[in-house]
Amino acid sequence: MDMKDSGSVILTAYHSFTPSSRIHLVDESYAAPLSRHTLFNRKAQYQGIGRMSSLGAMPPTPPERSPSRDSQDSMEDYWSEVKNIQEDCQGATEEAMERGSIDEVELEEAWLHEAGLSTLVSGTAGEGPAEALLSTLTRSQAAMVKKRLDNYTQTMRKRNKQPMRHVRDVFSTPDSSPVEPLPPPLSPNGQIGPKLPHRTPTRGVPSPVFQSAEETCVSEYDPSEYILSFDVPYSDGVTGHRNGKGCQDCQRIRKDDKDLPTFQIIKPKLGLTRVYDLSSEDMKKIGYFALIELTTFYDGLGIELKRNRVVRSKTRESGIFGVPLTTLLENDQKKLPGSRVPLVFKKLLSKLEQTGLQTEGILRVPGSASRVKQLRQELESKFYEDRFDWEQVRHNDAAGLLKMFIRELPQPLLTLQHLPAFAAAQNISSPKHQIQALHLLIMLLPEPNRDTLKALLEFLRKVVANEEKNRMSMWNVSMIVAPNLFTVRGKNVRQEEMAGAAGAANMVRLLITHQDLLWTVPCFLISHVRKMSEATAQKKTPSSDKSKRKLLRRRHTEREKERSELTDLRDGVIRVHAPLHAKVSMAMQLDSKTKARDVMARFDYENGRGTLSTSRKQKQQFLFEVGGNIGERCLEPETLLLNVYRANPHCEWVLKHRTT
Repeated sequence: MDMKDSGSVILTAYHSFTPSSRIHLVDESYAAPLSRHTLFNRKAQYQGIGRMSSLGAMPPTPPERSPSRDSQDSMEDYWSEVKNIQEDCQGATEEAMERGSIDEVELEEAWLHEAGLSTLVSGTAGEGPAEALLSTLTRSQAAMVKKRLDNYTQTMRKRNKQPMRHVRDVFSTPDSSPVEPLPPPLSPNGQIGPKLPHRTPTRGVPSPVFQSAEETCVSEYDPSEYILSFDVPYSDGVTGHRNGKGCQDCQRIRKDDKDLPTFQIIKPKLGLTRVYDLSSEDMKKIGYFALIELTTFYDGLGIELKRNRVVRSKTRESGIFGVPLTTLLENDQKKLPGSRVPLVFKKLLSKLEQTGLQTEGILRVPGSASRVKQLRQELESKFYEDRFDWEQVRHNDAAGLLKMFIRELPQPLLTLQHLPAFAAAQNISSPKHQIQALHLLIMLLPEPNRDTLKALLEFLRKVVANEEKNRMSMWNVSMIVAPNLFTVRGKNVRQEEMAGAAGAANMVRLLITHQDLLWTVPCFLISHVRKMSEATAQKKTPSSDKSKRKLLRRRHTEREKERSELTDLRDGVIRVHAPLHAKVSMAMQLDSKTKARDVMARFDYENGRGTLSTSRKQKQQFLFEVGGNIGERCLEPETLLLNVYRANPHCEWVLKHRTT
């Protein structure tokens, strides 16, 4: 499957939307993908098909707008946006960016590098987490890594270049004996390293709630409702595809079903974890496992996970437009430390929220091309000097500048290498599997891209929430945004890219509607990180006598500290550190009902802040688990602490402000 195949989609529907600032256990705003039709070359033909496809295939729509009118408007919005993009691209310099073809060796090398397994092909011992990472994989995930490494080996042999390590050095277990655990990987010099603990695949012990929901007859449930668990790898749920059997989730929603599907989220035992609750180092590890899991998941669905070639090209180091996100953030952090979204991007969103949310046609009606060009030049020269006059910017000017900023990024916001995977997700038949694919893809995005995308989606959600006044439905917004997210900067915008972007409007709708769910880190990925940290800690050995003595002294100190608090640990008592409070430390007894918010309230009371309502006036502090088998995790206020205590008994408990 390639991006060209995924472009033949016309999306016609109206979906109600209620904004919310937090994730809900039941999400009622999801809609199933609708019927597909063939795209033709002329705009008039698109409009005609929109009128035909709107009959009898759409959910109920508001009385003031007919289905056919909404369909026509969506396609008109889309092609109007295409025209604007093509006009903006005229006269642009050709980018030194290669896409499409990439040979198998480069493909596998890039995949292994992004999965944190580059040492398997480099043959050098480094700080890579490869061996500890491999010890945490499920059987299906390990089989996928073996497949990729084997493909790399075979391709290198065809090139007459013997790789440093053969696939047998890492996976020596025969395929015919899947019951046996994976052997310890060989070190690059051929020596067998320390035996790492064997991990039981998580699919063998699913959470009781998830298991009972799956084993219950589907007819007992609303056919439009899905049970979504974060405890079990998504690839374990597509074994029916892999074994040639039918998939229950793919059969539950049929094309003639009129009820919109919803997702019932099973609350994790250790509490919900958002992307910004984990440290950057932990999220980097999450990305390793997300890529392996996504590849395994797509393979189970029979989808080939393709990648675009990314070739480094010369980019601007200063300015605003056409500057990489990482460079922009480096410059912004000099002005405002801790910035996670480019300042100019946030300012444009803020301007639109102040003046345009209730304006009819926001994002649809373009500003004057010459005026937008002039404002762009002024932004480039005056923004960082605080001399730019934002009062002169109209809402349609801000919308044009916002879309121009996204289009002119040297690398697409969804990243060049993962655009094919985003495009492939729209052809997955099951809404549940579509959401799972997008969930893993969001975990894969680099931090600057993910944070900037979230800021954009939050703004788009506000636009849709004001639909009654601005006349911008979910489909209108999705059709306008899709070409800006799913095309690559260059001299000419090719027709097939535009067709692919039209199909991707469904993905934009899902991103807007389910952004809170998609920015929640699945528990099974966090479990991988915990196990990897434990395996890494067991593997570490001192390299010299001096380091051995230093390690022994440190262990002696830690042992003395543990001995002094041994009684507390045995009784389930934790010591919470609060460096910003007058009382900087407090021991607390945990029981099965103790939540993170109880600890926060106790510290407020003990430090003389009075009632809870009084403490809320000050900047809120949160409870973190730090160290042990995780880098750092901010705990949701409703998290049951006894479960966290058992999962990470050696962590420290710290009360502090968020860094974001």
